[in-house]
Amino acid sequence: MTKQLETNNTWQIGGKTLNSRLLIGSALYPSPANMEDAIRISGAQIVTVSLRRQAAGEGNGNPFWDIIKSLGIEVLPNTAGSHSAKEAITTAQMAREVFGTNWVKLEVIGDQYNLQPDPFETVKAAEVLIKEGFEVFPYTTDDLVVAKRLADVGCKIIMPWGSMIGSGKGLMNPDNLIAIRKQFPDLQLIVDAGIGKPSHATQAMELGYDGVLLNSAIALAQDPVKMADAFRLAVEAGRLGYEAGVMKEREFASPSTPTVGTPFWHQFN
Repeated sequence: MTKQLETNNTWQIGGKTLNSRLLIGSALYPSPANMEDAIRISGAQIVTVSLRRQAAGEGNGNPFWDIIKSLGIEVLPNTAGSHSAKEAITTAQMAREVFGTNWVKLEVIGDQYNLQPDPFETVKAAEVLIKEGFEVFPYTTDDLVVAKRLADVGCKIIMPWGSMIGSGKGLMNPDNLIAIRKQFPDLQLIVDAGIGKPSHATQAMELGYDGVLLNSAIALAQDPVKMADAFRLAVEAGRLGYEAGVMKEREFASPSTPTVGTPFWHQFN
């Protein structure tokens, strides 16, 4: 019997040591129970939560927040809905008080049609929040220059999109993502937004990204729990493929079976 190889899946992000490289959202699920089951089976150890959703449930027992706390995983508050650096900074400051964490997913939307982040306001907000002691997880496009500006103001984590939020289009510009990975080998890079199916997550991980953050692809699936399990396996497969060393693409055919020498069956003739 072949013994299965043991792998070390631990990694460091934001001062925490984790095992799962899948980050998962908490919105859009058919029910709170369905959300809980999906998050649990995904193996994710980071869940994103909107401050606005938490605030809306205050005073009503807030079963949503009770479920999040029961999961025992890291909470990553986000500034979703912010359209300026000032608004995002205020939301982050409130989130730190509500959730008791200095982690924040920084989202500053510049266009309502495609939900593209505003690069100028994002960098401005990131600089202020880092000076205030936040661990900033900035959501940005796959623009190398914007990534550089974020790194310059002190971001240790950068989250470029794969494609537009909720589009499910996958990695529209993999060459851009590769360029960012090569430029910042020491930063934690997470593909955030646009992931639509497990193969997209595997592709992102094979590019050397440290993790994948997604929500809609799981929450809007016909079976969110089963899809969460699929993404768990996809992220693991992609990371293993990257660590193993994916073969280089070729412009020509190459036989997988050697043809040099005498076929072994000739010795019996």
